[in-house]
Amino acid sequence: MADLFSIAGKTALVTGGSRGIGAMIATGYVEAGAKVYVSSRNADACAEMARSLSEMGECVALPANLSTEAGCAALASTLAGCEDRLDVLVNNAGNTWGAPLEEFDDAAWDRVLSLNVKGVFHTTKFLRPLLEAAATAEDPARVINIGSIDGLRTPTTENYSYSASKAAVHMVTRHMAKRLAGEHITVNAIAPGPFESKMMAFALQDPSSRAAIEQSVPLGRIGRPDDAAGLTIFLASRAGAYLTGTVIPLDGGITGCA
Repeated sequence: MADLFSIAGKTALVTGGSRGIGAMIATGYVEAGAKVYVSSRNADACAEMARSLSEMGECVALPANLSTEAGCAALASTLAGCEDRLDVLVNNAGNTWGAPLEEFDDAAWDRVLSLNVKGVFHTTKFLRPLLEAAATAEDPARVINIGSIDGLRTPTTENYSYSASKAAVHMVTRHMAKRLAGEHITVNAIAPGPFESKMMAFALQDPSSRAAIEQSVPLGRIGRPDDAAGLTIFLASRAGAYLTGTVIPLDGGITGCA
């Protein structure tokens, strides 16, 4: 039982790991004893995050642009040059877009869907050999996709491509979970509610807006870093080995208590 929630010694890749929820997860993994690779399109931010986390454990920067299939393939190839196996893949890299309905054009769709949906799919596809190398029946390799409660409910903001992309992430999660279960790779998704992040900054920086958001959460607060780290550590540990194809709301009760 002492090792039930341990991820010590595991190797993980967290995409979009230089800020927001990705940084929260990467920090939690490093503190829990995992070797963590963080990826981000911004090479400087990626290197700074790796440098900071290396003060408490093992963390390596792998900058990449995951909005293209070639970028996903390049990331997988670079990681394969460093590791012969990958225990945990956290597909967190994502983008958002907000605009009134009449102004929502192709760019608003292409930019978001390319990263949020195709990036998740292609990154997992290309890293499958490393995940298979780590996978056993007793301790499967893990893929954790970061969705959103905006993919579970109708959003309050006009972020049409974002909400659609996150709903797609949830379905891709279920679909890939069924396909990869026989290879001892679990695939689950987390659907976060409000957390401190660049995507939420526009709403959380204003005190009145922040208060309104907090009041909308049944538990009465914004998500904290240990909330994000705790659930992803659970999914990556022995405790989460028998879950696959799930989409878990991490939202303080917003969707569950509606």
